[in-house]
Amino acid sequence: MSQAEPAAVARKAKTRIVAETPELRVTEYELGKGEALPWHFHSEVTDHFYCLQGVIRVALREGGQEWLLRPGESCIVPPQQVHRSSNADEGTSRYLLIQGIGRHDFIKAD
Repeated sequence: MSQAEPAAVARKAKTRIVAETPELRVTEYELGKGEALPWHFHSEVTDHFYCLQGVIRVALREGGQEWLLRPGESCIVPPQQVHRSSNADEGTSRYLLIQGIGRHDFIKAD
């Protein structure tokens, strides 16, 4: 992916919290064509991505590792890893994000 991305990519995804406790959160994300979350990391929680619809790209900034997830596929990003998720499909993509165990935070990485 290029360093300079269109402004449309920065729009916030549609989200719905499915379940939440102080140490665990399950959120459904819906991304339209070209949409992505910003580069970020979490202090304590591990992100477990599970694709429901379309194709989701999960990328790590360091090392350039990435996954293309199709429905039923998943990947894990440990705490302190700068990452982002984006829609890699022509239509809408949806995924579950299971985060835990620990205090949830969202720290943007410039």
